[in-house]
Amino acid sequence: MKRNFGQRRPSGETRESQLLSTFGPGSLTDLPDYSAIIGGLDHWLGDKPLVTEERLLAKVRQHLESPHAELRSPPVVLDSEKGSGNGVVAWRFPEWFVSTYEEEFAGFRARPLVHLKSLRKGKYSAPDKSLHNVVPIRFVRACAQGHIDDVDWVAFVHSVTKGNESPCKGPLWLSERGTSGDFSEIFASCQACRKSRQLSAAKEFKADMPALGWCNGRMPWLGPGDYPKCQGPNGKAEHFRLLVRHASNAYFPLRLSVIHIPDHDQVLKNAVAEVYDDFLSTAENQADIKHERKKAKVSAALANFSDAAVWQEVQRRKGLVTTQTKSVKQAEVETLLAAPPETGEDIPYSAFHARKMEWPDAPTGALTKVQSVVLVHRLRQVTAQIGFTRFEPTTAGIDGELALNVRRAPLSREPRWAPAVENQGEGIFISFRTEDLEAWEKQPGVQKRQQQLAKAFEAWRSAKELPDSFKFVGVRYVMLHSLSHLLLTAVALECGYSSSAITERVYATAGGYGILLFTGTPDSEGTLGGLVAVGRNLDRHLDIALEMGTLCSNDPVCAAHEPLNDKEKRHLHGAACHGCLLISETSCEQMNQFLDRALVVPTVDCPDAAFFPVPG
Repeated sequence: MKRNFGQRRPSGETRESQLLSTFGPGSLTDLPDYSAIIGGLDHWLGDKPLVTEERLLAKVRQHLESPHAELRSPPVVLDSEKGSGNGVVAWRFPEWFVSTYEEEFAGFRARPLVHLKSLRKGKYSAPDKSLHNVVPIRFVRACAQGHIDDVDWVAFVHSVTKGNESPCKGPLWLSERGTSGDFSEIFASCQACRKSRQLSAAKEFKADMPALGWCNGRMPWLGPGDYPKCQGPNGKAEHFRLLVRHASNAYFPLRLSVIHIPDHDQVLKNAVAEVYDDFLSTAENQADIKHERKKAKVSAALANFSDAAVWQEVQRRKGLVTTQTKSVKQAEVETLLAAPPETGEDIPYSAFHARKMEWPDAPTGALTKVQSVVLVHRLRQVTAQIGFTRFEPTTAGIDGELALNVRRAPLSREPRWAPAVENQGEGIFISFRTEDLEAWEKQPGVQKRQQQLAKAFEAWRSAKELPDSFKFVGVRYVMLHSLSHLLLTAVALECGYSSSAITERVYATAGGYGILLFTGTPDSEGTLGGLVAVGRNLDRHLDIALEMGTLCSNDPVCAAHEPLNDKEKRHLHGAACHGCLLISETSCEQMNQFLDRALVVPTVDCPDAAFFPVPG
């Protein structure tokens, strides 16, 4: 796609949030007239407002290894600006097409397989000179590093080995010799030499020569130019794997998100910012701060702060020191647990406003397991994308951090900024006592269940060839995560939001244990008060959630599922299925993994590992 737009209208539109998920840099999409790959950040044109969130910015800079990277919103194009050259560039991909023209080949219906360069006026020219429409082929090749390229169909059909060229350059045809659409029934054939090969052969891997060849490191979303060589963990190029363009494993964005929390040092930061550029930017030590205080403006701004505190803030602004030591979730859960009690005053406008609900002196039923409930009237969530993967998703750990050794594809040639979006919302936070979780975890039934889940996790990690640094999350997290899904489903029936509009955040860190269910949108629609109202009647909703978890519509099959079952290959699930625990993946922080309702309530197959007693 050419960079010179002129007065050309854009080929499509998308929301800001979608540019960090479904349609981020490197994702594949269909535009009205052709298929395309969304361009990298170097090709996002127009005004990109700055997004401020210091905790998230520190994490992004750490992962991008860029101390000066910024957070910016995706470009917004107004109706009056369409055709002005602003927006996101998309590059045409793939460059191989299948025509709507049909002929018989080897006794089966076949369609021409043609390259972009062979098209005439964008169409396929048949032997009788008639022109026929074409559609982009749905098969491409990619590697585990996220690199992607067209399949070399000439080499594939003729089984050409590395370093050689096919002596035959005859016309290629694609035929489907069945009705199921299975790869074994799809054949790519050469009209000249009559060679033919099943598409299922593209999934075969041989150490000496994979069917689709070794990765060439191509990253078409970065635009024209040279690309670094592909290097896998062993220092050699990865092998190409067959990828269906519209498959769910074609694109997994790598995102970091934080809940904005009040900064207790914000007053100091504002005071230093007032005089930093004119007076403090050249300070080299604490003595310089004392010297600058002799100036009236500096003295007035810094009257309430010591020289040591001011010097510490100046160093932070210069990037000489960092005060970020807590994990993303630890800082959040400590703030939520420290929320003051409700006093009945009006809620002032702020990005974050949370109050601890009054708790009964003698709670009964399931509430005896709950420490406290915090009503979050307003919150601000900021999410940034730092890369993406293909074939396998990578999610943040239970502490909200992303492993630094994650293999991700880059969003740009030079990481100068990362796209970020802000959402405003509300939520409820339910906390649990550490001593209750410790006592529950020591029970024999829980110990046995933990061993089963841990062994299944090791089998999954080994099958995925993941390093030993990937550790099992533990039964405390699995229990809280499963409870979160049950509660989210129960709450969605009454709170006014759909289940897909509610997001979870599970805390199982040194700072505390709890579940935050919240909703968020770019405008004020996420703060309608539905979740806060639910929190005031948590006992009823919690009973409903636990009752839902006791018996699944797929029981006893669901409850009896063995995590180590190699035939089902659901190693990260205990008693969990679409009938009980699985929810929209956009709402789940772990892509519907690490779930087991047997840890929450007794099931027909495992009655002795539950954290909560039998409902009712």
